[in-house]
Amino acid sequence: MGTISVIVPSLNDADYLAVCLDALARQTRRADEVIVVDNGSTDATAAVARAAGARVVDQPVRGIWPATAAGFDAASGDVLARLDADSVPAPDWLAEVERRMSARDLPTVVTGTGVFYGGTAPRRWIARHLYIGGYFTVIGALLGHPPIYGSNYAIRSDAWLRLRDIVHRDRPDVHDDLDLAWWLQPGMTVVHDRALIVGVSARPFDSLSELGRRLRMAFHTLGVLWRAWPPFERRAVRRIGDDLISPAMLAGAVEAEPDGEAPLPA
Repeated sequence: MGTISVIVPSLNDADYLAVCLDALARQTRRADEVIVVDNGSTDATAAVARAAGARVVDQPVRGIWPATAAGFDAASGDVLARLDADSVPAPDWLAEVERRMSARDLPTVVTGTGVFYGGTAPRRWIARHLYIGGYFTVIGALLGHPPIYGSNYAIRSDAWLRLRDIVHRDRPDVHDDLDLAWWLQPGMTVVHDRALIVGVSARPFDSLSELGRRLRMAFHTLGVLWRAWPPFERRAVRRIGDDLISPAMLAGAVEAEPDGEAPLPA
């Protein structure tokens, strides 16, 4: 399939990052490159990354989008795989990325979800079924295809080159995954691969204030995107564009369910 770069933004998450990088070192399909984006950390983030053999990219502009974009720009892989510092990928995570990206429908983006660790059982249930489940259901219906889950996805580098000057990469006040999914151009596809699993910390659900902050940012992001490219206009443009791109390739393809993996063309 080609090479895979793994990008991990981190801000003062040295302890979580060490676990994430250890899990990457145990992959059955090793990464060709691991990039840790130090987003202005004051802890041992950079030292932990270098000790694990990762390349460190400094991005002093705070925010998940500026950090992610800096990592994507610096990466050399044909596929850019994205984790958060508190993500713990399963041993076959990169092998699954490679398998699904190599399938004959050649998706632009492959995304999975997370199994939450830490916190209490009720909070983990809320995180998995209401927060993440609601995201895939509601945003998937709005987009007309599965959304992207920021803690667990991979995108082709050539697609990033097309999108890097379209997305709100310099804005720390928008969710990078939702913004990226929103600006996918006609012909770009997202597959929700249920076999693509990572562990994700439940710490955002430890307090109502942190959960509230994330929800406010989500609604703010939707407001920004809605004004920039209204969803019904977006879906019409993508539908027309898909019809014009390659009718032969798309003939016989079945439209993906918003919350499931896209069937392969016959």
